[in-house]
Amino acid sequence: MVEPDAARSSRRRRPGDRSGGGGRARGRHSGRTDDRFGATVEALGALALDGAGVSASVIDTSSGKALLAVDDTLVQPVASLGRVLLLIEVAAQLEDGRLHGDRLQRMARDTATGAGLWQFLQEPTMQVPDLATLVGATGDTWAMNALLSTVGIDAVRERAESLGIERTALIDRVRDRRGPDDAPDASVAPTGELAWVMRGLALGEVVDEAVSNRVLGWLSLASDLNLVAGSFGLDPLAHRALDHGLQVVAVTGSSTGVRAEAGILRGPGSSVSYAVTVTFDDASLQRRLAVIEALRTMGTEVLEAVHAPARR
Repeated sequence: MVEPDAARSSRRRRPGDRSGGGGRARGRHSGRTDDRFGATVEALGALALDGAGVSASVIDTSSGKALLAVDDTLVQPVASLGRVLLLIEVAAQLEDGRLHGDRLQRMARDTATGAGLWQFLQEPTMQVPDLATLVGATGDTWAMNALLSTVGIDAVRERAESLGIERTALIDRVRDRRGPDDAPDASVAPTGELAWVMRGLALGEVVDEAVSNRVLGWLSLASDLNLVAGSFGLDPLAHRALDHGLQVVAVTGSSTGVRAEAGILRGPGSSVSYAVTVTFDDASLQRRLAVIEALRTMGTEVLEAVHAPARR
């Protein structure tokens, strides 16, 4: 995949940016925008003024033109959204034969509360493709940790680097508690790079078309349409087929004080790849609902954008 603009721009880091895990820059709000995203900029700006760290990117999938860029080189925690990188490596190893239909044993080291179904199932072993399906569909924490233990975090990192993904990283397994010797966050990313990764998947350019299609197949099952994609009006449990001319792949990451989403939305007029991250003080339900409302505002304008022909 061609090196993303966001990755190249990371070498010219802005003053105040923090590229390590857990850097939460507060109240910063700058960037450029297509005139169709005025309400998104206003909504994210209000969160930034309230102390949140905001970052957003929307790219026309066909042309690569940036439609929205709000602090899109800012590296922030993205909860389990780094599982996209894990699935890319799993797909690559399935395609080149290093992984087959291997059955992985559910191990105590891989357990963690949170999202997913495997922890509630009776089956103690599952094939690698089935575990990848659980990760794509539900962000399954046990399945994610089992796959990460199998392919290795170094392989995930090396694959990302080979694709020109420099600042998006899966840096740790899912944990119930993070001690002083653990990474402060499971994964981090700038939204500009995340949006380019999603665009690369849509174009079949991440490793190759076969790998990209495997990853998109898993992610297309994702059932969390609570954030940006909550404005698309689609069935969260069944949205792989075209529905009113729309087709979405949306991946979310959520933890205390973090809401993130990356996706691809194809519509009657055009297709866009997008990503957004908000880190915020999660001390009250009111603050959390304000974040969700802002992300749904972005979703409304993303939806409007794909109903209009792409601007050249």
